Amino acid sequence: MTYWSRYATGRRKGDRLSILSGSSMLITGGTGSFGKAFIRHALGHVGVRRLVVFSRDELKQYELRQALGEDERLRYFIGDVRDRERLARAMHGVEYVVHAAALKQVDTAEYNPFEYVRTNVAGSQNVVEAAIDCGVRKVVALSTDKASSPINLYGATKLVADKLFVSANHYAAGHETRFAVVRYGNVVGSRGSVVPFFLKLARQGASLPITDKRMTRFWITLDQAVEFVVDSFDLMQGGELYVPRIPSMRIVDLADALAPGSPIYEIGIRPGEKLHEEMIGPDDGRRALRLADRYVVQPTIATWGYVPPVGGEVLPEGFAYRSDANDRWLSVDDLRAMVSA
Repeated sequence: MTYWSRYATGRRKGDRLSILSGSSMLITGGTGSFGKAFIRHALGHVGVRRLVVFSRDELKQYELRQALGEDERLRYFIGDVRDRERLARAMHGVEYVVHAAALKQVDTAEYNPFEYVRTNVAGSQNVVEAAIDCGVRKVVALSTDKASSPINLYGATKLVADKLFVSANHYAAGHETRFAVVRYGNVVGSRGSVVPFFLKLARQGASLPITDKRMTRFWITLDQAVEFVVDSFDLMQGGELYVPRIPSMRIVDLADALAPGSPIYEIGIRPGEKLHEEMIGPDDGRRALRLADRYVVQPTIATWGYVPPVGGEVLPEGFAYRSDANDRWLSVDDLRAMVSA
């Protein structure tokens, strides 16, 4: 059963034993869309013993505390991934880390490129350094489809970050810390999602702006993304880049699902935007294996004893994982059900 079909049946892997159960964890960018969903899952289903929320914004941390209540398992650290010393302080006694902090807006990156380098690249190396120095066991970093064959500054910084985390397994040398990367596409309900924007326009009776009617995207829910990350901690040896096998959708179908009958108009692809998403390019596809619920791009050089996963299927020559060439698609009804869930 695939990851998507397992989730769609309503069966969850929550409330189960994981290496994270009873552990001390830290999540950078903990007040973002993924961070908040991960925290709720970790507290409610995984059973972590302690969870450090590391982020820059005191207001967002205050709002999160109001939403979650004074849970004694939570610790809140104001800090920036650009500050290695603060990261090291926050990681004291931590066993597992999720690195979700990043600057993410494509257009903003083009105007402020070095700020993205400082957070997404230098900040990622700071996470690597602090994790090794503090004896963290495993780190999973979140990537993006834009890091595959990047055509914009944001994607380029995330590609560098991905490579830093894979290579960190060499850098750790004799230390026990291991690093892996998870890469996925658009998340339903995340901050910046087109869904609330389309719904707002539909309520106003306005036309929906579509960048290009041919556009396709991968689509994943926050719950799926969170469970995929949790599973990756259990599976990883270090050096893997995990990509979930998830469905694609057509942007025109999404518009129809959210606002049936509403007129649409094309505005053209924005600078740095792709017509179709790619999560594994053909060059990385040579090193990729297909598992039941995911693809795994294996490290090019593995000096730490990496062993290919059991049951991994070698992919055909020239394989690339693109949203327009996917083997599974969401219908209008599927999209409507996901958004209303």
